[in-house]
Parts: sequence; structure tokens; C-alpha cells
Amino acid sequence: MTQTLAIIKPDAVAGGKAGSILAHVEAAGFTVRALRMTRLSVPQAEAFYAVHRGRPFYGSLCRFMTSGPCIPMVLARADAVGQLRRVIGATDPAEAAPGTVRRLYAESKERNAIHASDSDENAEREIAFFFSQAERTELWE
Repeated sequence: MTQTLAIIKPDAVAGGKAGSILAHVEAAGFTVRALRMTRLSVPQAEAFYAVHRGRPFYGSLCRFMTSGPCIPMVLARADAVGQLRRVIGATDPAEAAPGTVRRLYAESKERNAIHASDSDENAEREIAFFFSQAERTELWE
């Protein structure tokens, strides 16, 4: 079992799609290890997406991620990062495969319903950004 981070983004939360997305992810074989609803501050969004600083979409991404509540969660299963990337689909929902989260629930390339870690290293960093070690493991020991 490995772990990854997913974030149900503000567009999906506001649109009442969070429950459907969570059910979709669980049906794909993921176990939720930690979950919370939060609203990112500007400094938090800027820190979380710092890897994109300098890219043209950085400012709008930070504004979008602070526009309303989001739901970060730690998900576990074999090859969690790779499997979740397959389940959510391409960043642009128009290019996402049928049946993927983004094809089903995203509004656009920017308002794409869900974030998922893109590597095991980033998953570890991103999970630690939102959840303490105790929050991730106390229920599973």
C-alpha cells in the first residue's frame, strides 16, 4: 500500500459534487486515511503551489484555490499515485477519458474538480502539508 494526496477543489465542493467524487475514488479501490474540509488562505495556496511560481497560471490557480472550501484527503492503495492519476483523468476534462473524475465532474481545465499528487515524492510533501503523521496513522495502527 502506498499513499497519495487528493484535493476536491472549490468548484466541485460548491457544485455539490464532493460526495460523488469521493464515492468514485472509493469505488476505484482507494481507502481514505485522512480527510478534512478547509479553506486555504492566500499564503497557504501560494506555499502549496510554489512549484508553479513563475508560470502564467500560478496567480489564477492560487485565487481559485482560495475561492471556497476544498477537501484534502490522504488515499491509500497499491500504486496510489499512478492509480489515482488514471482515475481522475487528464487536466483538461475535454481530453480526459470517459468515466474519469474530471470527465464526469470538471468544468474546465482550470476548474477541474480535483488535484492529485504527480509523484511519490510530491505525495509525501503534499500529505505533510495538510496532515500530521498522527492524523494519517492513528486510526490504522
